[in-house]
Amino acid sequence: MSARDLDVPVQRRSMRFILDGEVVEIENVDPNRTVLQYLREDLRRCGTKEGCAEGDCGACTVVVVDRDVSGKRLRVRAVNSCIQFLPTLDGKELLTVESLSTDGELHPTQKALVDCHGSQCGFCTPGFVMSLFALHKNNADPTRREIDEALAGNLCRCTGYSPIVEAARVMYADELQSKCWLGQSRSSTVGADEQSRIVALNSIDTDVPLCIEGHGRKFFAPRELDHFADLVALHPDATILSGGTDVGLWVTKQQRDLPIIIYTGNVAGLNECLVDDGYLDIGAAVSLTDAMPLIIENYPTLEELFVRFASPPIRNAGTLGGNIANGSPIGDSMPALIVLETEVVLRTGGSTRSVALNDFYLAYQRTALRPGEFIERIRIPLPVEGEQVQSYKISKRFDQDISAVCGAYRLQLADGKVEKIGVAYGGMAAIPSRASLCEQSLMGQEWSEASVSRAMQALDKDFSPISDMRSSSQYRRNVCRNLLRRFYLETSASVIERVYSIGR
Repeated sequence: MSARDLDVPVQRRSMRFILDGEVVEIENVDPNRTVLQYLREDLRRCGTKEGCAEGDCGACTVVVVDRDVSGKRLRVRAVNSCIQFLPTLDGKELLTVESLSTDGELHPTQKALVDCHGSQCGFCTPGFVMSLFALHKNNADPTRREIDEALAGNLCRCTGYSPIVEAARVMYADELQSKCWLGQSRSSTVGADEQSRIVALNSIDTDVPLCIEGHGRKFFAPRELDHFADLVALHPDATILSGGTDVGLWVTKQQRDLPIIIYTGNVAGLNECLVDDGYLDIGAAVSLTDAMPLIIENYPTLEELFVRFASPPIRNAGTLGGNIANGSPIGDSMPALIVLETEVVLRTGGSTRSVALNDFYLAYQRTALRPGEFIERIRIPLPVEGEQVQSYKISKRFDQDISAVCGAYRLQLADGKVEKIGVAYGGMAAIPSRASLCEQSLMGQEWSEASVSRAMQALDKDFSPISDMRSSSQYRRNVCRNLLRRFYLETSASVIERVYSIGR
């Protein structure tokens, strides 16, 4: 099919998804309509609440069930319905707080919250229920840390969280837990209920890509990479939608009109990640939740950075490719990916080119993407023996907060001297970027207090940060320098030995 043929889709069809076991079919969907708006305004299903309308508070949390890449297992993910566009539900199952009670019997998650007095004003409670429900389905024996992480995207002003955390423990004691159709510590075999859901999802699957038009707007969800590339080339001004964790705010907060949306979520090849030819090769539509384990497996020191990266509902929807393409100066993944010498594979039509991530950002909110071009893959080099990598995030809250400064470092030493060094920051300039003068001052030098002190001073020439609501420019300068010193203290053999000796 040529690009000309795609100007007016040959086949249009209604979107279909499953809700409470029934197939819901909708025609003429407004592509800019959110799942939350549809639930509350169209279905009058008002258990799901609107709090922030930007994916921060979790009051709107729902669960989306889909098949994984293999098609043989279910993927159960909590997401923020306030910034998810309705057409992205096509081919999936939607669960809301109303879905959980059957025949008047509470789900173990709901019962535990009642028994533990985990609700006061109740506004946030449906969102907590759904986040706990997703935890219940994905992890049969969570640790306290895993419980805290699962709830990091839900805010409560009343309870102090303790009874909610206790409910997360208690919900596993209910005898109905045995009906759980997913769980990390369970057998790898597919249970009957899980299999029935896969069959139901298969029944609404179709080879016809979703092409809909409603309210004067168009939404394309191609299945093939070539089809996707043709559409982007044909509509270079279209909005490319992945998880919607940024794009959703364009509609809910900025009231922008998105006349043409091209969705990455169904494109074969864009949702795969693998290790290939010395690289971690991650498709642009791979969610942060799926990309992070592969990165952490190879770079374990980056675990805290990614655990603090937004919240589970945001990570479940958002993609690494989208985070990179957004080009935010405070995007937490970029400094680490820059020092790892990551490349992005860009595609226009049938041709591709590779660009170093450090060269991808040109100015504030401007990237090297050309009209009709998109990010196809992210390629992260595999670690080199002996290198040390670290990234630190500084923000007002540990969880669910935007960085004031994020620093990343990569070091290789030879006989105590710096053989290779990478230093990059977010929050220090209009784009995430390397500290080139700092790096130059360290190359070939002893990895010592004196050389690092000189490099800390060079950082003042690399960056001229601004003051804003998150921090002052002077605070950013101080933090920027001190994070480099922290990296030195954590990687200096002499310092580590001295601390170890004192400890003895």
